[in-house]
Amino acid sequence: MFKIDNCPFCGNPEMIIENELAFAHYDSYPINDGHCLIIPRRHFAGYFEATAEEKAAIWELVDEVKPIIDRDFSPDGYNVGVNIGAAAGQSIPHLHIHMIPRYIGDMEDPSGGVRGVIPHKQKYLRKRGPRKRGQSQVPE
Repeated sequence: MFKIDNCPFCGNPEMIIENELAFAHYDSYPINDGHCLIIPRRHFAGYFEATAEEKAAIWELVDEVKPIIDRDFSPDGYNVGVNIGAAAGQSIPHLHIHMIPRYIGDMEDPSGGVRGVIPHKQKYLRKRGPRKRGQSQVPE
């Protein structure tokens, strides 16, 4: 594995499962029980920098780690996502996919799912078509 000093994902983190190009391990600061990260072995910051092979290896591990989390934690659902860049909340510049088990009752109203990253946009009204950045959304 290519190692970058001060990167918590480089070196030898404790792994749940692995393949040639990526590995999964439990998040050190989990949102919920079973929250894990899928991380490429090569150090680079963003998803769009990954090779096709790295992307395939990462998503393969998402599928492989799910039954492990299901067995060990029995979640009711999942959020799977990636933060790309500081504006999206990425705090460690080494690509990692969050696989977050969700449990009934872990929040009052989970409707809107990942839209909750911008809380006032989590609950939304359906609109007719796309809008340009900066346009306001007017309920119809």
